[in-house]
Amino acid sequence: MSERPSFSLTVDQHERFKFDIAFDNPSWAPLRTDEPEPLGEGSAPNPSRLLAAAVGNCLSASLLFCLEKARVPVVHIRAIVEVSVARNDRGRLRIASMRVTLEPTVDDVPHERLERCVDLFEDFCIVTQSVREGFDIEVDVKAQGPVAAGG
Repeated sequence: MSERPSFSLTVDQHERFKFDIAFDNPSWAPLRTDEPEPLGEGSAPNPSRLLAAAVGNCLSASLLFCLEKARVPVVHIRAIVEVSVARNDRGRLRIASMRVTLEPTVDDVPHERLERCVDLFEDFCIVTQSVREGFDIEVDVKAQGPVAAGG
């Protein structure tokens, strides 16, 4: 089994808490993010919403792929992602949980084909399974420009 290639993207500050995300495909438009008030202006989705969108999108795509493989004609698919935010034991806000409701609209098909996909599709969603299992994130801070000497 061959692994898919890794990828990278760039996040550049546009203005205060607004950031532009440039992806590794030049034909894709950059994406703007912003933090909600009082930090930012709430003029664009924030990273928590992007994570929820990624989970909902990935689960939708995984279910759609399975249904198509099972020859279940899909007219439309919708994901509703509800996110619960809570403070951890240190008082920091964290995503506590997500509830995803998938609503595929399908043509009349045998119930068994639909149920088989419902039993299988989640395991193939790279984003959801990565978030569930957790993964290492290595962070390096490399200051640019003149930095005042500490004293």
